[in-house]
This record gives sequence, C-alpha cells and structure tokens, in this order.
Amino acid sequence: MKKPSKKPHYERLHNYYQRTGFYMFIWESLKKAFLPIVAVVIALVLFNKFVYDINKGLQLMTETFSRTSLLIVFFISETILGLIPPEIFLAWSKKTDDPILNVSILAVLSYFGGLVAYFLGKASLKINAVREYLEVKMAQHLKNTKKWGGILVLVGALLPLPFAISCLTTGMIKYPFKNVALYGLFRFLRFAIYAWAIFSMVN
Repeated sequence: MKKPSKKPHYERLHNYYQRTGFYMFIWESLKKAFLPIVAVVIALVLFNKFVYDINKGLQLMTETFSRTSLLIVFFISETILGLIPPEIFLAWSKKTDDPILNVSILAVLSYFGGLVAYFLGKASLKINAVREYLEVKMAQHLKNTKKWGGILVLVGALLPLPFAISCLTTGMIKYPFKNVALYGLFRFLRFAIYAWAIFSMVN
C-alpha cells in the first residue's frame, strides 16, 4: 500500500498559522494600524494647508538643530518604544544636503535601536516590578510572540508598528537573537519604501 506523501513544508506552515490564528492576528493588527495612518495623513495635509507650511518647518528644523543631535534623538526614540514616528526624520532628511546618506544612517540607527531594545527586554526580566508590569500590559503580545517568533519581528520591521516593541518583547521571551537580527534586516526595506514615498511629497 502506497504511503501518503508528506505535505510540503510551506503547506504545513500555512496550516499551522491558520490553526493558531496568526493570519487573523495580522489582519486585526493591519486594521488597527490603517485608520490611525489615514488619520495622521489627513491631519498632516490639513495642517500643512490651513495652519503651517510643513516644508518651512522642516527647513527650520534643518537649520536650527545639528544633524548629530537629531540622529541621537532618533536613535533614543527607536530604542525606547518608537516614541517619535520615523517619518518625521525621513522628511527632515529630504531637506538636508545629502538625503540618501541621511536616510541610510536613519535605517541603520533604527535597526540597531531595535537590537538594543531586544537586550533591554532581556534585562527588564531581572527587575520584578518591571517584569510584572510588562507581563500584565503586554500579555497577549507576549503570548503571540512565543507562538510566532520572528514573524512578528518581520511585521514590526515592515509595517507602521513600533519596531522597538516587537524587539523588546522577543527579548523578554528570550527569542534567539540571531533570528531577531535576521528578520530585522527588513527594516532597511521599509525605510527605502517610505523614503521614496515621503520624498515624492516633500518639496
């Protein structure tokens, strides 16, 4: 009697993600991210048209602050939960003398900021109060990260979700660092795409 052939790896992986609810989780995350992004874009367009010329503000930002100080602020932001949207710094880079170089530096800083966040996540487990707080507030995120690992790092790297939070949580569950570093490389692709889009809008 002929034995049934084993399913291809990709098919088994697809069945696993479907069974565990991974696709639904990604879909829900995308839906939650979509409306805020649209709202921010509309708000920026209205602000630029009726309140203040954003291009002038970016030019003033370039003339007022040194590149070093802005890059330091960006790196801190990308390490601590992504407090400031990277798009602001991408728009700033368009106003500089060497925008491509500055976008490249921003991408590198964002990538390494995520890696630092990973180690912060591991270190936070040594502090009882911090560990208990994070486990309560981010329980569902931690649970999903344990199930899907590097895929969530990939999502954080590509989508408009805080990359640092994905890296922080993988550090908290001690997900293999080499996988975080590998999946995190897609952060460079995100910066390239967003920079192209923003450069098309900013004069």
